[in-house]
Amino acid sequence: MTPLPRSFYEPSAALVAPRLLGHWLIRTLPEGPCGGPIVETEAYLVDDPASHGFGGERARNKAIYGPPGYSYVYLIYGFHWCFNAVCCRPGVAEAVLIRAIEPRIGVEIMRKNRRTAMETSLTNGPGKLCQALAIDRQHYGLDLCDPSSPVFIAKSPNRPRFPRKSGPVAISTRIGITKAAALPLRFYLPGSPFISRPARAAAASSTG
Repeated sequence: MTPLPRSFYEPSAALVAPRLLGHWLIRTLPEGPCGGPIVETEAYLVDDPASHGFGGERARNKAIYGPPGYSYVYLIYGFHWCFNAVCCRPGVAEAVLIRAIEPRIGVEIMRKNRRTAMETSLTNGPGKLCQALAIDRQHYGLDLCDPSSPVFIAKSPNRPRFPRKSGPVAISTRIGITKAAALPLRFYLPGSPFISRPARAAAASSTG
């Protein structure tokens, strides 16, 4: 699979987030590759109080300031890792949180990494997918445009058809935050059984 080019990540995260739906998050492990198409994302923007880049650059959040096309990984609740793709030009802190994927390849590998009785709960959340794909702090700052990277986002040849099958793209407010909670920056494919949570009043859109 071919990684998305760096130019893909150069626009604002608000534009990149819906465009990532249908492309594949790929993790290469010693046992083999695993991953699947992205079905849910959230955008975090410059001057966004909910963003880790808000308040200025520090050692912990350096990667979110660019360059675009690199990974930003952080820990929440002291236990769950979250995986983000950095967007915009260097110096502008924007990123897309990958919230859910459909497990399509290396499913048995993912099941070993994350024990669950229900397959739909294998990767239907940012912490869950990181556990299933064995993504953690060591994957901070990776070049997502490098095919030899242990984690990258691959261009899907079926991407135009996939959102039509599971969509149209729905937009809602972001999940699990209190700051800037009203911003409509969560994008997902409501027809996928792997989204983390449906939104009662999400607006359907042809974005992407």
